[in-house]
Amino acid sequence: NMTWGHATSRDLLHWQYEGTPVKPDALGTIFSGSAVVDSNNTAGFGKGAIVAMYTSAAENQTQSLAYSTDSGNTFSKYAGNPVLTEKAPDFRDPKIIWNRDTKEWNLIVATGQKMNFYTSSDLKNWKYESSFGEGYGCHKGVWECPDLIQMDNGKWVLICNINPGGPFGGSATQYFVGQWDGHKFICESKPEVTKWMDYGKDHYATVTFSHAPDGRHVALAWMSNWQYAAVVPTMQYRSANSIPRDLGLFTDGSEDYISVKPSPEVMRAFTKKATGLGEACMVEVSGLRRNATIELSNGKGERVVMRYDAAEQSFSVDRMKSGQTDFSEAFPAVTTAPTHGKVSQVLIFIDKSSIEVFDADGKFAITNLVFPTKPYDRFRVNGGKGRVWKMR
Repeated sequence: NMTWGHATSRDLLHWQYEGTPVKPDALGTIFSGSAVVDSNNTAGFGKGAIVAMYTSAAENQTQSLAYSTDSGNTFSKYAGNPVLTEKAPDFRDPKIIWNRDTKEWNLIVATGQKMNFYTSSDLKNWKYESSFGEGYGCHKGVWECPDLIQMDNGKWVLICNINPGGPFGGSATQYFVGQWDGHKFICESKPEVTKWMDYGKDHYATVTFSHAPDGRHVALAWMSNWQYAAVVPTMQYRSANSIPRDLGLFTDGSEDYISVKPSPEVMRAFTKKATGLGEACMVEVSGLRRNATIELSNGKGERVVMRYDAAEQSFSVDRMKSGQTDFSEAFPAVTTAPTHGKVSQVLIFIDKSSIEVFDADGKFAITNLVFPTKPYDRFRVNGGKGRVWKMR
C-alpha cells in the first residue's frame, strides 16, 4: 500500500517532509516514477506545472499522471489516467525527460528485462519508439528504475537498476553508455560488457534530478538490498538514501565509465578543522601506497577493513565483522571495486549505519550498510595519511 512522499531541501542533506501528495486509488498502489516542470504548458495543466508520472500497480501495472500548479505543494491526478498500458507483467518506473534536440518528451519505462522508449508532445499521448536491452549487460533479474542523461561530451548514459543480479548478490545499478537520437538507444560497448555504478551491496533504485543547477547530474540511491531490506536491525525505518552524488564520464582504455563524486553540497557540510571520529563524519585518506589498509573499529572488536591493491587495481570493503550481521546470511560480505588505475586519495562517509567510499577522482564508489552495536571510535591507516572531518 505505497504512496509517494514529498520532501524539499536547500542543501541536499537536510530535508523537510512535505506530506504524501500521491496516494493509492482504484487503479492501484503507487510505485516509482519521476517528475518534470512543464515550462511550455505542453500538457495543458498550466505553464510551469510540475507533472509527475508514476506506476499504478494493481493486477496490471500502468502509467498515470498527476500535476501540481502550486510548486509541488499539492497534486491532482489526471482524469484520463492511465495514459500508458502494456500487457507485460513488469511494466513500471516511468522516467520523463525533455529532449531539447527534438523538442519533445521522451519516456523510458522498465519492461521485464528491457527498457521501452516512447515520445510525446503533450505528456498524455505516447508513441512507442523502440526497446533496448536484449543481450546487453546483466539479465539475472528484473530491470527497474531507468534513467537517461546526456553528458557534457554529448554521449548518453542509460541507467538500469536490476534485482537480483548485482556484482555481490541482490540489488544493484548497472548502466550503458552510448547514443540516443530521441527514438533509439545504441550502446557503444559490446553486449557482454556490464558496468556497475557502485560496487557495494547497498546501492539501488538510483535516479537523477531533472533540471539540476548548472546542468549537473545529481543522483540519489536507495541504500539497501532486497536480499535483506525487510529484516535490517533498524527502528522506524527501512534504510535511507545514499548521500547525493554528481555523475560524469571518464575513459579507461576503449571504454567510457561513469564517474561518481560526492555532490559539492555534501563537501560543504563538514567542519574546516580536522577532528576525531564521530557518528556522522568524513574520513579523508591521502597518499595511498601500493598496499594500503584502512580500518574502522570499536572497543567491542567490531570493524570494517578497507584494502587498496595497486597491482590488482582494486579497492575492497570488508564488513564481515562490522557489527550485527546475523539477521541475514547475505549480509556479511567483502565488496571489491576496480580502480581503473592508481588511487591516491579516498573519501569515506560514515553514518550511524552506513559507510560510503569514493575515489577522490570519481573512478569508483562502494556503498555498504553496517550495524555496529556501538559507534566506530578507532581509526587506523597503514600506507597513507588519514584525517577526519565531522558534520557541522
